[in-house]
Amino acid sequence: MSGLSDTESAQVEVTNRQEGELMQEFDFSVFSNVELIGADLSAMSGEQTEILYRQAMYCQAMTVADIDTMRELVSEDMVFTHMSGRQQTREEYFADVKDGSLRYFTIGIDSPLVEVDGDFASVTYTSVLNANAYGARGTYRMGGTHWFEKREDGWFLINAPDR
Repeated sequence: MSGLSDTESAQVEVTNRQEGELMQEFDFSVFSNVELIGADLSAMSGEQTEILYRQAMYCQAMTVADIDTMRELVSEDMVFTHMSGRQQTREEYFADVKDGSLRYFTIGIDSPLVEVDGDFASVTYTSVLNANAYGARGTYRMGGTHWFEKREDGWFLINAPDR
C-alpha cells in the first residue's frame, strides 16, 4: 500500500538544507500496511521526516501486533484513549493488540502536519483505520495529535504535554 505519488520517491533522502550533507534516509515503502496520504515529504525538514517515519513505524507495528517494536517507540507512562473515551495504560493497550481484541489491518496517515519545538514534537493527522476494535469491524476516520519527545535514543511517543 503506497500513498506516495509517482513524482515522490518512496525513498526519501533527508538532507541538511543549509549544508547539503546527507543526514539520513527514510524508506517509507517498507511499511506495507501504512499509507501516507497528502504528505509532502519534500517540504519537511529532516527532523520532521524522522518523526513522521517513527509514527509510520508505530502504525506498522500496530498492524502486525509487533509489541516489542511498540514498546521501543512508546513511553512507559503512556495512556491510550479510545473513541469511546475509555482509557488504558500502555501495557493494557498492548495486551489487547497482542490478543487480537484490537486488530488493525491497515492505517492511513492522512494530511500529516509535523511540528517541532525543541525536544517536543507533534504529528496531527486523520487516521484512516481499517480495524476490528472489540468486535466492531470497519474503517474509521479519526482526527488527532500524537506527541513525541526527543530522548537520547530518538523520538518517543508520549502523553500530550498538558496531560
